[in-house]
Amino acid sequence: MFTGIVEELGAVVEAGTKLEVRCSTVLSDLSIGASIAVNGVCLTAVTVTGESFAADLAPETLSRSNLGDLAAGSRVNLERPVTPATRLSGHIVQGHVDATGEVVALDELGDGNWWLKVRVPKSLDRYLVEKGSVTLDGISLTIAAMDGDVVGVTIIPHTFANTTIGQAHVGTRLNVEVDVLAKHVEKLLARR
Repeated sequence: MFTGIVEELGAVVEAGTKLEVRCSTVLSDLSIGASIAVNGVCLTAVTVTGESFAADLAPETLSRSNLGDLAAGSRVNLERPVTPATRLSGHIVQGHVDATGEVVALDELGDGNWWLKVRVPKSLDRYLVEKGSVTLDGISLTIAAMDGDVVGVTIIPHTFANTTIGQAHVGTRLNVEVDVLAKHVEKLLARR
């Protein structure tokens, strides 16, 4: 389980069915077999060195996320899983990406704030509500507006500077994970 609070921006060394990422902070306690979120996708570290880790990417991961779009030099959001003593600063994030969405606008609001609009698949609409949580590329965000299949969120200066959102542009694909609690509620209510 993750929180959607990005700890570090890593740099892709190798992309494809094996992903290698150069980083430092998340390596401090990363071991082979441990989970690590890359752009919000929960991966298993299969090799760990003093300056990078590698993970295998399954066909499902490549088809459902934007990790197949990565190339050497791409920047990625990294987060280690929570521990029992960790503060849950974002929201419950599994790292199980539902789909990708497409950036339709990233507009400056002033004072370093930005307004991000992302078109998400219509199939996810029932899990998204204004003031609810959504994870975009592994970043826990609050939905500020919904207009059909477009979700609007405010990006604060810290998030813009310390995540991949600062590199996004119209057309960029972002990994989308909806709130798992909404999915469980839907299933429980359907059984009634």
